[in-house]
Amino acid sequence: MYWTALALHILSAIFWLGGILFLGIVGAPVLRKVEPPELRQRLFGMLGERFRTAGWTAIGILLVTGTYILYVRGLLASDVLGNSAFWRTGTGIALAVKLVTVTVMLVLSGAHDFVLGPRAGRLEAGSPEALRLRRQAALMARVNGLVALVLIGAAMRLAR
Repeated sequence: MYWTALALHILSAIFWLGGILFLGIVGAPVLRKVEPPELRQRLFGMLGERFRTAGWTAIGILLVTGTYILYVRGLLASDVLGNSAFWRTGTGIALAVKLVTVTVMLVLSGAHDFVLGPRAGRLEAGSPEALRLRRQAALMARVNGLVALVLIGAAMRLAR
């Protein structure tokens, strides 16, 4: 069961982080060149909705499998989590960094997927307000990608 959970965790992380990076590095720059603005906005919306569903499914799998993996490894025991000395070890620091980066990514992804993106999609394509919201969403996605790199480092440290 542990190895199945680990495999699902890694595959879900690859899918979610790979999707974020693909959309930011390939998808969005290509779509920015699409004319007219109404078509561009519709394509952004379609891509966003499709990835949102798949991405949040991956996030759900990550949360469930990650919790299970921590449980199996004994890292959710109260004598571990409540021990201040644990949080000063390499494993404790890596776990803390991973938990913080996961939280940051969830907040950024939620704001991007459920607030900024849909709000921009409801506005007139190419309007100053829509463009402002798109720029904010793009910046948020880039920050999320950078946070993902920190998360990957913490995950590797935690695994080793």
